[in-house]
Amino acid sequence: MTVRSIPRTFARFSLPAALTLICAIAAFMLAGDTARAANGGAVPTGGPARATVKIKLKGVHAHRATVMSRVVIQGTLKPFRNLQTVKVYLYKDGEKFSTRKVKVHKAGGNYGTFRTYLYMRGGNRYGVHAKYWGKAGKRAVGKDTTRHKSWRVRYVGLPHDQCGRVVAGFRKALNRLALVPDQGRCFNGKMERAVLAYRKLNDMTRNARASKTVVRRVFNGKGGYHVRRPELGDHMEAPLSKQVIVFSKGDNPYAIFPIASGKASTPTILGTFSFYWKEPGMNSHGMYYSSYFIRGYATHGYADVPDYPASHGCLRTFIADQPRIYNITEIGMPVYTFGNAFRGKVAGYKVKHSGNGLGPDLGPTGGLDPAAFD
Repeated sequence: MTVRSIPRTFARFSLPAALTLICAIAAFMLAGDTARAANGGAVPTGGPARATVKIKLKGVHAHRATVMSRVVIQGTLKPFRNLQTVKVYLYKDGEKFSTRKVKVHKAGGNYGTFRTYLYMRGGNRYGVHAKYWGKAGKRAVGKDTTRHKSWRVRYVGLPHDQCGRVVAGFRKALNRLALVPDQGRCFNGKMERAVLAYRKLNDMTRNARASKTVVRRVFNGKGGYHVRRPELGDHMEAPLSKQVIVFSKGDNPYAIFPIASGKASTPTILGTFSFYWKEPGMNSHGMYYSSYFIRGYATHGYADVPDYPASHGCLRTFIADQPRIYNITEIGMPVYTFGNAFRGKVAGYKVKHSGNGLGPDLGPTGGLDPAAFD
């Protein structure tokens, strides 16, 4: 058997030199491990470190979140660098509505975390994704984008006396439609009357129930009133087929209330008029804080306000609503009454003068006692 001799090159190495060579190799391998750790575990290629950004949602269950609930977007970014920010893109019904620049905070090891949130204020579907745009310099980091996450909004019906964030949001949504619920976070009588007015406007069953359908439509701004006579300026309209009165400045309604207009035997007069007389307090006929717009026809509070035409020609309102209505009305403010109170559809505007066949206005009350008309 032939045994080869050790090459002379290696034979000339002393023990200290061999140990130095081994240490150099170990240091090189350790540097490689450190570089891989700083690069998110990837082997460095000489370019920026590879970024990894992720998000998860809190407050979303089975891909749904209740209206007015808070959805929290929590995310992580690796590797972490000082002064990093991530952009979070928020979508509502397919349209981007917000872009947020969120700071990344060091968490542990070699990663950072970020956080933002939003409330479900209407809409049907929301979505979110986050993007890290990278970092240049000596410790450069590349770009990364998360997958798009989406969820739907869950709407709920609101019973009377319920309180909380959903009711508070519903109140604000009613106000945006010019309906006038009370302040606060509870479903009370004023909110019931606002819901009744909304249902009347939209030819729905005339009750005060805030069903899931009503809540969804109101939160999304559906079913508002379209002013018929904006040229009248600050005025009141009474679309009798809807059984409401609407106060509007030009084409911007700002207060809507449910009413009961004249019954078939004593219908409300149609035409364009103006308030000429205001009577505070309760009179002998049970009319509360009356504002007259022609002869004995007035807008006033009354003890009985059914969901159908029932008065002697006046526009009856709920007593609880009338003080505010009385304060809104002013002498000289135009009044426009139109439509068919006994049909569900409003006829087109055709009335060009007031009176409706009753002849000229013979003075402030036509020689009659205003209280005698209701």
